[in-house]
Amino acid sequence: MNSSDSKPLLNRQTVVPYLLEIFERRGPEAYLGESVSMADHMEQSAACAVADNASDAIVVASLLHDIGHFSGEFPLDALEQGIDNYHQDSGGKILAQFYPAEISEPVRLHVAAKRYLCAVDAQYFAKLSPASVNSLNLQGGEMNDAEIQQFEANAHHAAAVQLRRYDDDGKVAGLAIYKIEHYRDLLQKMLL
Repeated sequence: MNSSDSKPLLNRQTVVPYLLEIFERRGPEAYLGESVSMADHMEQSAACAVADNASDAIVVASLLHDIGHFSGEFPLDALEQGIDNYHQDSGGKILAQFYPAEISEPVRLHVAAKRYLCAVDAQYFAKLSPASVNSLNLQGGEMNDAEIQQFEANAHHAAAVQLRRYDDDGKVAGLAIYKIEHYRDLLQKMLL
């Protein structure tokens, strides 16, 4: 659709095709030391949401939760190199232009949800992959009491925790799931 050097004018008509194109072009890249690609991880996270009968908003948030890895100037392997690329902020900001807060806010909060779960659920940390433990350390570690209160005060914190659990489960090598094209109509339907 576009060369990687040019960015299209994004609007309600062009954003879904552009998202599909990003998945096609950048999705096969390695996912931060995990055994799946970036696209596989996001598609698996969406599949987990679908299997759990999550809302359409959470399915879309799960599908797009790591889109921020493709939006900045940091290299894709920034976290592996010891650099926090704040992908949750850039992804949330991009999505907020086109999707309701029920989608963009859980995306923006999904890293905070990992930090939160590490603080409030004694068993959660043991479930994290080595790559997630590494990124957790770069992203601030488990929350302190003040951060927990601030996180819980956000109206979208429960959705972010739900998304986080799908994120953690979406890392299975070789799992057969629907690709992003399957979600085209839903991506279009959920636009602002």
